[in-house]
Amino acid sequence: MNKVILMGRLTRDPEVRYSQGENNLAIARYTLAVDRRFQRNGDQTADFISCVAFGKAAEFAEKWFRQGVKIAVTGRIQTGSYTNKDGAKVYTTEVVVEEQEFAESKNASQAGGSASMPNAPHPTPSAASGDGFMSIPEGVEDQLPFE
Repeated sequence: MNKVILMGRLTRDPEVRYSQGENNLAIARYTLAVDRRFQRNGDQTADFISCVAFGKAAEFAEKWFRQGVKIAVTGRIQTGSYTNKDGAKVYTTEVVVEEQEFAESKNASQAGGSASMPNAPHPTPSAASGDGFMSIPEGVEDQLPFE
């Protein structure tokens, strides 16, 4: 089985190109900075993983993804190789995106992903509105623990 699940921040805006021919296919390439679980000598380390999305997923990335946005990706690893102009063989590894989604709110993203939730107000059943849903206090989204 070849299945990859990643969560990280875009290192730059996606680079999107369209294939030639009758049916133009969008192809988006972007790099995710994925934090490593363990730190070495107290330094935060990250892996920079190349991703490629096709079709509707590529068009979505072009429209909505920007540098610094935290996203979650599922896909598969694909390896390949080519010969560069100097005649040297270059090996490549990238994730072919099957699904992609935002991993934090827009407010948290704009705040630099440093949201914390120490004194978050909690909605109570008595705060229910007439439509059957609880009212959520303003500012809660800014305090969610997702980075």
